[in-house]
Amino acid sequence: MSSITLPGLIDIHVHLRTPGQMHKEDFLTGTSAALAGGFTTILDMPNNKIPITTPALLEEKIKLASQTAVCDIGFHFGSLGDNLEEFKAIKDQVFGIKLYLNATTGNFLINEKKLKEIYQAWPGSQPILLHCEGETIPMALKVIKTTKKKTHICHVSSKEELSQIIKAKSQGLPITCGVTPHHLFLTQEDTKKLGPYGNMKPFLKTKKDLDFIWKNLKFVDLIESDHAPHTKEEKESESPPFGVPGLETTLPLLLTAVSENKLTLDDVIRLLHKNPAKIFNIPTDDKTYIEVDLDEEYEIKNEELKTKCEWSPFAGRKVRGRVKTVYLHGTKVYEDGKILAKPGSGQVVYPC
Repeated sequence: MSSITLPGLIDIHVHLRTPGQMHKEDFLTGTSAALAGGFTTILDMPNNKIPITTPALLEEKIKLASQTAVCDIGFHFGSLGDNLEEFKAIKDQVFGIKLYLNATTGNFLINEKKLKEIYQAWPGSQPILLHCEGETIPMALKVIKTTKKKTHICHVSSKEELSQIIKAKSQGLPITCGVTPHHLFLTQEDTKKLGPYGNMKPFLKTKKDLDFIWKNLKFVDLIESDHAPHTKEEKESESPPFGVPGLETTLPLLLTAVSENKLTLDDVIRLLHKNPAKIFNIPTDDKTYIEVDLDEEYEIKNEELKTKCEWSPFAGRKVRGRVKTVYLHGTKVYEDGKILAKPGSGQVVYPC
């Protein structure tokens, strides 16, 4: 066994569905999945059934998380451009504000006029996170160039998108970007076998796009799972929702890539710990760490997952590298597939 210690991983982009859609996931099952995947801090997105766009809704969500979470958890705020007066009240409680420029789950869509208004009103030093893909990238870059507000572009999935971001970075725009594991390890060819389980936003792209992202991984600031669970019944319905779970499979996929010399352990630490903490001002703790067996080979199996949705687009894939133990603030909270933490033992965290 080749055992190594890594700092607790950070995922800045998850959808744990509470409140409003707990049949898909909840704070206990979602944070359990996080620990199983080596993630000790996660940041939850605001596009709940009722979007988190007021201080009261944010406070309710924080309260619910504090009761059942088993890893550390923080939150992003949401806006449709009609709650600008709320920003000052919550700016120190959230790690960013998430805006959607393309249609996706919840359809919390805003146009260029609203985007400008939100950018101008956002008072925090925390990033503005954008779901912008394809044709909306130039619009976003124009607003960023005008306002100079710190911006994180989520789940970049194509050569076209990353090329524009690389150029914008070279021009000094305050931009960071993330890529998901499914856009690193799956292509549109996989949708043929995955069917509705491969239905996600952004959609899976070509191998050419995937290869370009791998070749230019140095320009990618972090890996984000975009953990977006839905039930099997929902996925197999006539209108399957967008999204796939990813908290438990992100690290094994990346460690497998390390074993194949596609990236290094330093890259993994940069993408899953150092940069997320730095970009989003996330508190870290030397007593929070994970122990990983780099040599263990196994198959990803749906029945072994902690996520409530009980499926993965990577089920059946053989990987190399397994999380063995997780320590949170000095306490062992996960060991050999078992959650040891008590519900509510995870901390709600705020920007440092």
